[in-house]
Amino acid sequence: MTWTLRFAALSVQISRRALLVGLCLMALLLAAALLAVQTGSYPLSSGQMAAVLQGGGTGIEQMILLDHRLPRIAAALGAGAAFGLAGAMFQTMLRNPLAAPDVIGFNAGASCGALAAVILTGGMMLPGAIAGAALAAALVLLLSWKDGLAPGRLILTGIGASLTLTAAADLLVSRIDPQTASDLLNWLTGSLHSRGWADAARVWAGLALLAPVLWRLHFPLARLAMDDGIATGLGLPVSGLRLAVAGAGILLTALAVTAAGPLPFVAFAAGPIARRLVPSGKPALLAAAAAGALMTLLADTAARMVPGVQLPAGVFTALTGAPVLLWLLLAHFRKGTL
Repeated sequence: MTWTLRFAALSVQISRRALLVGLCLMALLLAAALLAVQTGSYPLSSGQMAAVLQGGGTGIEQMILLDHRLPRIAAALGAGAAFGLAGAMFQTMLRNPLAAPDVIGFNAGASCGALAAVILTGGMMLPGAIAGAALAAALVLLLSWKDGLAPGRLILTGIGASLTLTAAADLLVSRIDPQTASDLLNWLTGSLHSRGWADAARVWAGLALLAPVLWRLHFPLARLAMDDGIATGLGLPVSGLRLAVAGAGILLTALAVTAAGPLPFVAFAAGPIARRLVPSGKPALLAAAAAGALMTLLADTAARMVPGVQLPAGVFTALTGAPVLLWLLLAHFRKGTL
């Protein structure tokens, strides 16, 4: 069943299943956020949180809630949403569930660019991450192009580029003083430790600026999932649309990497999860964003629940995502698509 909402000259169709899935995901996000707020070495009850939000509470409670946990949660939600959107866009455009930015090297390129910017300028991580992700994308596409862009060749080239760029990032870290290197190594694993309001504001501002672009690309992106001949027959400028989708995906990847580091497998898993929840044949960008945000927040909360140590969230996303990647690789090998 589908409902049509009309706003002047604009009409939007919403399926009942998509609405129910969206409401369930929002409820899960709210429950996960409440769990994350209360979880930590200094537990906070609902009464303590309410007191702090009303301007009361002790100084320690105010510092923990307002300066540490809330900005960390906001950054996790924003970074996860950006990862989920980028993954769904690249997977739809390239018609392959393995073509996520964390698998084909774009995350690694963004992290290398951010590290290079830190070394050269002492900051400017976001511009460096954008440049690194763009260069990585250009390199992967150039190396995998041979009489067209075969998805299997793109995936294998991207995996090789990811490994190379990860090694390059480790080399860059070795050129930094030990204290800074220790912090950056934690970030390279994928971590939201010590994230502040500035980090959360940066990723959410980027999402807000890109929202109109993503809305505009949603309709043609669904057509890019078809054969090129069909998409061209529908009057779509396929090459231009791919360039626009790739540009938006690179910006989303850079935003997410600067906020949470190159978290593995969030972008890879969010899209397929969204398409299973909303099997409409469309990219399901909103569901992918919610799935990515939920995965990132739960991984960061799980990392904070380990007693006596601050583990990076990337440890938990890797533990859950790596088996899924191996399963998909084996499935594609058996089908002969790789």
